[in-house]
Amino acid sequence: MDKLDFKKAFKDLYLPPVEPMIIDIPDMTFIMTDGEGNPNEPDGAYAKAVSLLYALAYTIKMSGKGTDAIAGYVDYVVPPLEGLWWFKDGGPWRAGAKKDFVWTAMIRQPEFVTPDDFAWAISETAKKKPGFDYKKTRLESFNEGLCVQCMHVGPYDTEPETVKKMDAFTRERGCEADFGDMRHHHEIYLSDPRRSKPENIKTVIRHPVKKSE
Repeated sequence: MDKLDFKKAFKDLYLPPVEPMIIDIPDMTFIMTDGEGNPNEPDGAYAKAVSLLYALAYTIKMSGKGTDAIAGYVDYVVPPLEGLWWFKDGGPWRAGAKKDFVWTAMIRQPEFVTPDDFAWAISETAKKKPGFDYKKTRLESFNEGLCVQCMHVGPYDTEPETVKKMDAFTRERGCEADFGDMRHHHEIYLSDPRRSKPENIKTVIRHPVKKSE
């Protein structure tokens, strides 16, 4: 049987067009961890958070290969890294100083992963990688709701151009931005920037919206 590949099974979530679209995002489960600061620092908090997320995600995925298979396990491709971004002053994402970023890094999990499975994954991963701060990591259901999204192709620093296009589309559709608690600038990373030319990097950008009153 083919592996479950979220990008192929849910193309509306992971492979949107380069032109904006309005979409109602369903409830999904993620491994999440929070932090602050410039994501481009090689040994910074963000780099460590991403390494931790992948370590846990692969521990869960590889459980199907051994004697600790999770109940209901279905083989799958680990979904892409995602991130929610905002600023220390409480404002929504905008072009600005990266050192002032606040972020939640996250990786989607299959529906069969339970809190007990996540606790097991932390215990197993900590045996091999004791240096991580596991207390900051959680398994959480995330209901993002109504959003505008599109595919951004190019360097991360050119994202404001795509966001401007998304904002105009949002207004044309009778909607407005709806940033707030857990409703932030959202990026889904479909390309490895270490292996892709900057002009070819693909990133899904998603913003929370609501119908204008």
